[in-house]
Amino acid sequence: MKYITLAIACLAIAPMQAQTIDEVLRQVEQNNKELQAQRQSTLASKLEVQAENNLEDPSVEYSPFYTRGITGMSSSELVVTQGFDFPTLYGARRQSGKWKQAALDRRQQAARRDILLSAKNLCLDLIMLNQQHALLEKRAKNAGELLALFEKRLEEGDAGILEVNKIKMERMSVQTEVAQNNAAHRTALQQLLAMNGNMPLEFTADTYPHVEELKDCNAFYDEVMATDAGLLAADADARAAEKELKVNRQSWLPKIEVGYRRNTSLDEKSNGFLIGGSLPLFSNRKKGKIARLQVESTRLALDNARLQAAADVHARFNEMQQLREAMQAYDVVLMHRTLALLNEAVKAGQLSIIEFYTEADNIYRNLQAYIELENRYQKLMAEIYKNRL
Repeated sequence: MKYITLAIACLAIAPMQAQTIDEVLRQVEQNNKELQAQRQSTLASKLEVQAENNLEDPSVEYSPFYTRGITGMSSSELVVTQGFDFPTLYGARRQSGKWKQAALDRRQQAARRDILLSAKNLCLDLIMLNQQHALLEKRAKNAGELLALFEKRLEEGDAGILEVNKIKMERMSVQTEVAQNNAAHRTALQQLLAMNGNMPLEFTADTYPHVEELKDCNAFYDEVMATDAGLLAADADARAAEKELKVNRQSWLPKIEVGYRRNTSLDEKSNGFLIGGSLPLFSNRKKGKIARLQVESTRLALDNARLQAAADVHARFNEMQQLREAMQAYDVVLMHRTLALLNEAVKAGQLSIIEFYTEADNIYRNLQAYIELENRYQKLMAEIYKNRL
């Protein structure tokens, strides 16, 4: 907590240039601790895959022999051996290892995408909160102007105490909403700072960046099937499992051992070579069945991922169309113009305070609904285009 406080303090003391969403995401990608841990874990796992195809360690044995009646060592034996698998196994493991490493890379890409999407959603929420804050400031300013005007009219006998009290209650309501907005903004900013490794950020945008309009569901489907990080990872898992099955099909081949042997005695020395092998009669039991089941499991997982992705494509496309149509039903310019006209009318005495707030509250609720609706649309579009992050 103290690091977050320090980051916010640094932000306040040393002003920074306001950043765009893309700039924030670049910083998060660089500073996020989870991503850094994921990169190191992926690297370690890839090295483990490479190590699976290493040669066995050489073996060295030295045996001295002693005979009664002979002082010191009477003879000795030195054996140096190197064991290795059947040569074709190394090629099969190399192909399997490539797909295992590809699967690890794609899992990391999926994790990166999900973290950046979470950071982008926080940025979109901050934009919504900034828009709400601007609307609340406008309400507070109008309430302040009306209160000053009607307190003066109350003194002159042209207004009643109920009207003044109504304006005061409006101010109290706005102050409460401002406090709630500030708390939500601070929470979202702290979460974003945490995702950025508690490094300071300056994000003050109150408008959304341009987002490409999506019109063709088929094109969207093709893009998802070709670029979705989760699907690519599932596909790599399935291919790696198939390659591993080929490795296991060769596991019945004998292991080979070659070496050098030297025997010495008091009056004789001899050198020779050692050639041997072993048959995996017991160590290979059920490995082929395990590999076949793993292939079937990864294929089913891939099929399920494709079905889920296809369902998500159609669901998100339909939701996007509904949200777009709902947004088009709002005339934001008209609502702001009407608020200005209502404000002029109440100041001119053409409208009572009760009538003013009855109409204004309805407009403010619609503006608030539009702000929340636009935020939902932007976050949905971020989800739709998440594989472009």
